[in-house]
Amino acid sequence: MKSMINDCLKYVQEENRKLLSKIDAAEAAGFIECLNSAPAIFFSAQGRSGYILRTFCMRLMHLGYNCYFVGETIAPPIKKGDLLVVLSGSGETALPCEIVKIAKQAGALTYAILGDEESPLAGLSDRRLALPGGTKRMRDKETPAGQPPGSLFEQSAFLFLEAVILTIYREKGSDYRTLLARHANLE
Repeated sequence: MKSMINDCLKYVQEENRKLLSKIDAAEAAGFIECLNSAPAIFFSAQGRSGYILRTFCMRLMHLGYNCYFVGETIAPPIKKGDLLVVLSGSGETALPCEIVKIAKQAGALTYAILGDEESPLAGLSDRRLALPGGTKRMRDKETPAGQPPGSLFEQSAFLFLEAVILTIYREKGSDYRTLLARHANLE
């Protein structure tokens, strides 16, 4: 069992390394520019992708960004100039697609991180970054994954977003005290 776990860890790491190496640095920098220029940032995702995107939203809040997760009771209306970030492996999940339409009607910029560049969500969003890796649809053009459907996309999305956080953290001077001052104390 111990050997199998070690083999699986190496396998997961290698699949993620291969997929993440395909990310264009200019696209990633453009995503960070969108985050930095938005007065407020809204996030939307369903299922496991929703949990991943919530962690990113929380970290951005720790770094001083004005962030909200769609559907939470404290989320205000999205406005012109704000940013909506959606995360979807399939790019077909109904709620994020509808939320993108509403955000665009309000004049917000929409940014999709998705597994399928030809999905409905890709066509609806103003900007996009693709992580084509083993979504639940298992399309031929995706990076083949030996993991359960969706896992590689979700893992690579989490790692990409963590790299974005680290980039911003370093750009802001890596002061952990500033971050901790915004960290929850009612835990």
